[in-house]
Formats: sequence, C-alpha cells, structure tokens
Amino acid sequence: MHWFFTPWGAVLTIICVVHFIRRRPNTVWLWVILGLGWIGASAYILIEIVPDLGLDRPFRSYFVLRKRIELLDREVQQNPSAGNYEDLGLALLDDQQYARARECYEKAITPRTTHIDPYYRRALCEIALHDMPGALADLERVIQKEPAYDFQRAPGLLAHVYDALGRDEEAAALFTSTLEHTTLSETQSNYAAFLLKVGRKQEAKDWAQKVLDKRSSMAAYMRRRDSEWFGKAKGILKKV
Repeated sequence: MHWFFTPWGAVLTIICVVHFIRRRPNTVWLWVILGLGWIGASAYILIEIVPDLGLDRPFRSYFVLRKRIELLDREVQQNPSAGNYEDLGLALLDDQQYARARECYEKAITPRTTHIDPYYRRALCEIALHDMPGALADLERVIQKEPAYDFQRAPGLLAHVYDALGRDEEAAALFTSTLEHTTLSETQSNYAAFLLKVGRKQEAKDWAQKVLDKRSSMAAYMRRRDSEWFGKAKGILKKV
C-alpha cells in the first residue's frame, strides 16, 4: 500500500472514505477505495462524488440537453406546432431555463388543449419563478382533473403554493391528506417548513428529521435527486 503514503494518495483516500461514511453507498466501494489504490479512489470520485456535487451537470447539459434544445429550436422555427413547443418546453424545464420554458408552454396551450401535463409543467416553471398565483391556477386545474397527478407530487405542490399565498387552512388540509399517500422528500420538507411557519415547531422538527432519516437507505442517485430537500430539512432543524 505504498501508494497510500504518497501525499496525493492519502488525500484521495481520506476524501473518499469521509464521503463514503457520510453517504453510505454500496459497501463494495469501500473495498474498491482501499484495495485499488489511486485507481479505485479516482473511480469513486468520478462515479459518486462528482455527481453528488453537481459537477457533472455542465457536461450533461451541454452535450445532451443543449444539443436537444438546439434541435427542438430548429423544429419549432420550421413548424411552430403546439406539440413542438411542448417538447421544447420540457427540454428547457429540464435544463432549468424556467422563463423560456414557460413561454413555450404558453404557446403550447391552446383552446384545444385537453391533456393536463402542459399546465402542470407550466406550474413547475411558475413555482421556480416565484409566480405563485400563476402556479395556483394551473395546479388547481390539474388537481380538478387528476387529484393524484404525478404520483401525488401535484397536490403536494398545490399545498406548497397555498402556503406561499397565506392560505394556511387549505395548505394544512392538503398537506395532511397528500402525505397519507406519499413519502416524497419535497412534500415532506415543504410541510416541515409550513409547520415551522405556523409555530408548530416540534412537528416541524419531526418531519424534517423524517426527511433526513431516509438518506441511509437511499440509492446514490436518489440521494442526489433529493439533495435540495435534505438541505432544506437541515435548515429547518437549525431554526428549530
């Protein structure tokens, strides 16, 4: 293990072991880190740490999403149909270009639109842009047609919008009924924030802790997906 005693080998190993202890990925990784030297540590950093930090996002965005957006932009120019605008809006939403995505959904939604997904995706953009009245109208339309849309995410978001607009009774009722059917970290952390706001501190602490307690049993990609909500739950615990 002479590689370990080199300065860079020791640093790589310590970084990987600390990350492993905190994140608890597959146990095989520990043997890879300790058994394969700098090669194993480097592999762990590329596969587990880099995505955790979001450092792979610019690469993915440019080489996957951005190329798709460029293609869809050309298609919209050639054929500005509602379907093409909807496809472009979805790609822009995935790339977190919320303002442009909303513009596309506004063009995709016409008097003949019968399916609710464009309204739901536009609401996601509106929430990201802090346009809660706009999100309210779109989500209420979605919930009226399909109360559990997107695996209960839609009602959880509507509860969050009610909270943001100061409609506390409606928010409390919808959060409570939705959380009987879902364990989404987003909905749970938003509920914890709502409870803290209305002065129910112990309940807020319990729900925030419930979000954090899930990390150890999650796969690595799920932990990366929910990292925003883990951060929000930690913030709530600090305030409590």
